[in-house]
Order: sequence, then C-alpha cells, then structure tokens
Amino acid sequence: MGQKNTNARAARNRTIDLSDDEASLYRERLALNYARGGDEQLICADAFEALTDLPAGTFDMLFADPPYNLTKDFGSERFLRKSDDAYEEWLDSWLRFCVRLMKETASIYICGDWRSSSAIQSVGSRYFKLQNRITWEREKGRGARANWKNAAEDIWFFTVSDKYTFNLDAVKQRRRVIAPYTENGTPKDWNRTENGNFRDTHPSNIWTDISVPFWSMPENTDHPTQKPEKLLAKIILASTNAGDLVLDPFAGVGTTAVAAKKLGRHFVAIESDEDHCLLALKRLKMAETDKSIQGFSDGVFWERNSGR
Repeated sequence: MGQKNTNARAARNRTIDLSDDEASLYRERLALNYARGGDEQLICADAFEALTDLPAGTFDMLFADPPYNLTKDFGSERFLRKSDDAYEEWLDSWLRFCVRLMKETASIYICGDWRSSSAIQSVGSRYFKLQNRITWEREKGRGARANWKNAAEDIWFFTVSDKYTFNLDAVKQRRRVIAPYTENGTPKDWNRTENGNFRDTHPSNIWTDISVPFWSMPENTDHPTQKPEKLLAKIILASTNAGDLVLDPFAGVGTTAVAAKKLGRHFVAIESDEDHCLLALKRLKMAETDKSIQGFSDGVFWERNSGR
C-alpha cells in the first residue's frame, strides 16, 4: 500500500490511512464502483483513456488539479518537468477531451502555480471563455534563501459560454468588523453577536482563509498535493446547484468528490493511482455520516482563525 504509513501516529494525529483489511475491502468496492457507473463514480484509470468514454454534454463543472510543471512523485506515478512549450502541449492533450463533455452553462477551474499559470491561461482560452484568476494563500511550504517563499497558487476560472452559474450569496465570507460603523445607533451592514461583530462580504479573487490540510485535521492524508475541502466547497457552491454533476480528471485522494458529496452534488472522479483511489473511497464513506467542512458552517465561509 503506497498510502499506508507504517510509523506510529501521534495521539492527536488524525491523518487518514488504510489498514490491510480496509485496503482489501475498498479495492473490492472500487471494482464495483467502476462497473456500476452512475452519477457518483470514482474511476481508477488513466485520465486520457477515461475521458474519451464519458458522455458528451453531461457535466456542469470541471475542476482539474493536474501536475504542475515540476518533477514530482504522486504515489505510483511520476511527473517530469517539461519545457514551457511541451507543458502547454501536455495540458492541451487532456483538456481538449473535456470540451465535448461540458454543458453550455458549465464552469471550468484549473489549478496551477506561478510556473504553470501562463500555460493554463493560454491553453484554457483556446477552448473556453476566461472569466478570472483566483490566487489563494498556501501558507505551508519551505522558505528560500535566495528567492521569495512560494506561498500562493492560482486557479483559473473559465466558462463554456456567457451563460453560467454563479451563486454569490452561497460564497460570501464572514469577516470580523474591526471598526464597526453605526447609523442612529444601529449597525450598518454588520451584525453584533456574542462572539464579536461580523459582516458578510463579497468574495474576491484573493483567498487568504484557506488552511492546507495538516496532521491534526480530519481530512488530511499523506498525499503530497492534497487540496483543502474548504477550497473545493467555495468553487462547487459558487458554480453549481444541488444535484449538478462535477468532473475531476485528476482526483488524487478525492477531495472534489468528497466536497461534492457533502454539498449535495454528484461527481465523476478519475484517478490512475489505486492507493489514492482507495483512500478516496474511504473518505467518501466517511462523508456519508460527517458532512462538516472545516471553515464552513451555518452556510457561511469564515475567515481563518475565527474558531470555525
């Protein structure tokens, strides 16, 4: 098991892993899941093969977190850094298969870092309408002696057409009011609570409220580039409605699928590494009884360190 950690975990470490018995159980479920299909499907296969088998005009949203242009190991897979032109060609080689799969009202989100960002903009704009670029603070990471520390990543936002879903009220952020303003003694555009004064603000394309999963968070795994459930929750709630269908061609340990399930959406998630798929199935099973998403409660996204 590539995702099984044989070292003893500290008492407060909540990282998800698999015992040998769990691995056998979820391996059987993975085979059944793939054979059954449907609108909650985890496909253990290469994205280039699986995408060609999916039905056209089916999906309401695409979320893609492909390998960035770095040499990096992903379980049994290894991605090798390429020239800028070769990386663009690689992006195009799978994204062009996604075009026919999307509805006319669909939204597309593609993740990248500063090296890969220009390639994503270029390739994505060949097929879709560019709407925005989200930059989110990735507070984890190593410092650098002769460069700026990499502490941010990008998510490029495209749509198929000018008609698309954007649920503004579903993704407002609740921020603490530092200098509350009143009009005739009444709070203006903010609310008093027992825990302080707060205002619901419009979401911007700079996200500083995301915590990268770490050892004490119940969503954490040993995957090297796991995305936070809160990040996916924002995107899914903004760009889909209940019952919509989300596609993730590089699913990793299933964060997109898990967030979709918790939020009442359907999903097709594709991942080539079996160990990652098994962890994703375990997380999906956990999501049947635990719908919580750290940093999102009472239908509101809370700023970091707000206690939510």
